[in-house]
Amino acid sequence: MPESPTRRLLPLPLWAAVLAAAVGGSVYDMGFPGLGIWPLAFVGIALALLSLIGRRAWGAALVGFVFGLAFYLQQVSWTSLYLGPIPWLALSFLESLFVAGGAVLITLAYRWVPRANDSRWVRLIVLPLLVAGLWIVRETANGTLPYGGFPWGRAALSQAESPFAELVSWVGSTGLGFVMVAIVAGVIEWVRLRGWRDLRTAIPVAALLVVAVVLPAWPTTMVGELRVASVQGNGPSGYFDERTQGDVLAAQLAATEPILDEEGVDVLLWPEGGSDIDPTRSAGAAEVFDSLSTTLDAPVVLNTVTVRGEEYFNTSLLWRAGEGAVDSYDKRHPVPFGEYIPDRWFYDAIVPNLTGLVQRGYSPGVNPPVFDLGPAVAGLAICFDVIYDEVIWEGARDGAEVYLFQTNNADFRGTDENQQQLAIARLRAIETGRSVVNISTVGTSQVIDPTGRTIDALPADEPGAMVTDVELRQGITPSVALAGWVPITIVLAALAGLIAAGVLATRSGSRRDSRD
Repeated sequence: MPESPTRRLLPLPLWAAVLAAAVGGSVYDMGFPGLGIWPLAFVGIALALLSLIGRRAWGAALVGFVFGLAFYLQQVSWTSLYLGPIPWLALSFLESLFVAGGAVLITLAYRWVPRANDSRWVRLIVLPLLVAGLWIVRETANGTLPYGGFPWGRAALSQAESPFAELVSWVGSTGLGFVMVAIVAGVIEWVRLRGWRDLRTAIPVAALLVVAVVLPAWPTTMVGELRVASVQGNGPSGYFDERTQGDVLAAQLAATEPILDEEGVDVLLWPEGGSDIDPTRSAGAAEVFDSLSTTLDAPVVLNTVTVRGEEYFNTSLLWRAGEGAVDSYDKRHPVPFGEYIPDRWFYDAIVPNLTGLVQRGYSPGVNPPVFDLGPAVAGLAICFDVIYDEVIWEGARDGAEVYLFQTNNADFRGTDENQQQLAIARLRAIETGRSVVNISTVGTSQVIDPTGRTIDALPADEPGAMVTDVELRQGITPSVALAGWVPITIVLAALAGLIAAGVLATRSGSRRDSRD
């Protein structure tokens, strides 16, 4: 009779599991920027999984919540910089509830799969894949609910500078996260089964690891170059910065001045909020952008607040001298509680002092995230748009040959937020096989080539400008072609697999009871 799983490796007592989860969440965060020690993300995942083996549902929920809280309290600590602890604690608490729910699913997988079939190959292949799929179920829930979700802190986002990064061109961030967890879960099962007694048992996890590291990024085709001038004005662009109207515009103009004699510029790029005066409603601001476009003989991509009827939009404009705004893109995902207050009647009753700070609410855009610059088609993302997969995929499918990312990190000066966002931009370059120009009001501003390598940069918190020749690329990577099918497939397969394991485990238990 085969040795029972519980005898092979006893689960941690609950107190030790809670401690392991707390340490695991902290270590997991260390794998992300700012420390950015990417191997520690795998260590954090391992501690999370080890703490869930042998748990009951409520114990698993507690352990998962502790892991989530230890992670998110550090990962999004920048939300407390100006608004205090309430938004930070509320966001961390909410995201940790999703982690707790996912932990229950994972602990059920650890309970049911060995009962359904205790074959070592099932334990070494099926169980790790199921655990990884359920981790992705939880990440998908985090990135979808509520109010459009918050897909910040996904496992893959720790790997922007690791050997695993190129995998995103094949399966996207969701697929990379799945592979990361599957590798960790596979190693754990190999150790639990004392796999060193038969080295053939290492083949599944070793093969997955080798493929994940060795597989090169999907090649896209270079079709030319684009000379991009990008400007970081370092103006008073934070929510609580003291300023008068036009101060941000003036700072951007001052930082642009040194590059106005550059030849061959194809586009001038300013960051999110680079103009605090809407040139579609101000003749003076329109003259400024007409002058810039004329001097450089190139269009300007700027960002400002626009108004249509009673609706406000966070809008990027493509401006040409003598023509004005010839195209526009409105931010697809305004930030809840930052750019608008959802269900304001409810939150006004709870924290009126905080919700009162957000007087106007931005509406989500529906226009395509691309601009036809003439020499090239540029994909767009405004600030946190960059964390939403569908915006990036849509740009590539609409013909983007380069990406222009505009952001305003002024409210998060001195925190890890801008480095975390930059890591996401780097992964987007690899995922799409496109160059990325990531320009911020205050930094971090960098130009990233299609391999994820930084080719130009500006120091944070200083005004400056870059003039960079970037590659134009065509061709759709598998990640873009598969788009939403990767997360949908993983989520549905994981949930179906868990249900099947539960049914088979119940039947197996019934058969044992009948024999007794």
